[in-house]
Amino acid sequence: MSIHTRTRRLTVPQLVAMKGRQKIVSLTAYTSHMARLMDPFVDFVLIGDSTAMVGYGRTSTLDMSLEEIIAHSRAVVASTRLACVIADMPFGSYQESPQQAYRNCAQVLARTGCDAIKLEGGKALAPTVEFLVQRGIPVMAHIGLMPQYVNTMGGFKAQGMSEATARAIEEDARAHLAAGAFSLLLEGVAEPVARRISEFSAMPTIGIGASPACDGQVLVTEDLLGLGGEQVPRFVKQYADAAALISQACERFAAEVRDGQFPEARHCYGVEQGS
Repeated sequence: MSIHTRTRRLTVPQLVAMKGRQKIVSLTAYTSHMARLMDPFVDFVLIGDSTAMVGYGRTSTLDMSLEEIIAHSRAVVASTRLACVIADMPFGSYQESPQQAYRNCAQVLARTGCDAIKLEGGKALAPTVEFLVQRGIPVMAHIGLMPQYVNTMGGFKAQGMSEATARAIEEDARAHLAAGAFSLLLEGVAEPVARRISEFSAMPTIGIGASPACDGQVLVTEDLLGLGGEQVPRFVKQYADAAALISQACERFAAEVRDGQFPEARHCYGVEQGS
């Protein structure tokens, strides 16, 4: 069993120091009970804007508000004590200017207790990353397939499949590293490209649909548990069929209620004698 031996929350510098020494493990969470269950096993918990889709049933990650990220992040921080906690910044909360990004990122860290934030964007966002880092906000830069750019990318498509796009992603990576990002999240990136970035990056790379050569891996927890629906990305490995377990439990409960088997006497409160 891969369980932590540490007794305190992992810090951003400690996460960075894991590069080349130990693979980094991450999962997403947006509720207290899920965060509590994964806390002993992961190095960082990501409150992803994927919550919009897996938590609220929305069609994209674009429909996630700053207040929603803050609320879910507070729940995750309150329910973990070992894992580093990183919050996604939602669409529209940081793209306007470095100043807008700082106001909103500072609010997230101050109100939630998160350790760092994650931003999606290519090299054009590097000045914002630098602005934030210089003001004490640790930034994980998300490049490659960026769900917040789904409309300009034309859908959820793997990136870096041509020499030109591969070169562009590598330029994005170098720009963010120069700006001071403490980590790069590589999503849906061609394996050779992700491998090259992991080799030249002095900071940890976290892959999701990228390469085993990345310094760590992250998955959306609902996908890992078989709760992601029928459209499962190629890069997902399902480790449990929680959907079947939940359906079976609900079916049994419904049947026992309708048959009069539940509740039994042991599930009811009696009246104390002499009261």
